[in-house]
Amino acid sequence: MNTVGMIFEKLYKDYPTLIPLKKEIEAAFTLMKKCAEEEAFVYVCGNGGSAADSEHITGELMKGFILKRPLSEEEKAQFNNIEGGKEIADKLQKGIRCISLVSQTGVISAFANDIDPSLVYAQQVYAYAKSQHDVLIALSTSGNSLNIVNAVKAAKAADIKTVSITGEKDSKLSAISDVTIKLPSTVTYEVQELTLPVYHALCAAVEKAMFIL
Repeated sequence: MNTVGMIFEKLYKDYPTLIPLKKEIEAAFTLMKKCAEEEAFVYVCGNGGSAADSEHITGELMKGFILKRPLSEEEKAQFNNIEGGKEIADKLQKGIRCISLVSQTGVISAFANDIDPSLVYAQQVYAYAKSQHDVLIALSTSGNSLNIVNAVKAAKAADIKTVSITGEKDSKLSAISDVTIKLPSTVTYEVQELTLPVYHALCAAVEKAMFIL
């Protein structure tokens, strides 16, 4: 795949049911690309299978996904006076800043126990979000998961952009998110099966835009 456009063309060819969602998918790409260009942070959250997807998205953004993303010579030079620095610099890769909010076990368990379990993601979003170019990716197959909805509300209060990936019905998330990708199913596992190729394409496209070799 030589261009960002070709990445999305392949997505729509492989999953023609996503063709009606071109506008939303590519709007999500635009927000994520701007976030990466500004070295801001992507935050991701979800529950159950969507929590696993949150981890997956973070893994694709934080290291080489399809491209290798080597450090520049200037960046490698920062390791010159460090023992073993050349080997480290040769193996490190450029990352797109991303935090999976589901991974923060300490703060999640403490906040759920001490204050309110429905706000475990909202607390993190509000604490982390400091750049207007930050983006929250909210995953909920129903679009109505309370802790995810609250995370988006916190993002709005923090004045950062939000991308929600949900099932096809209008929902609480679709009512308040900047972009909502409403995948064409109401069956949980079918929504999850379509979620993966969408975020793979988004991650690949942002990577391509940022690290064209």
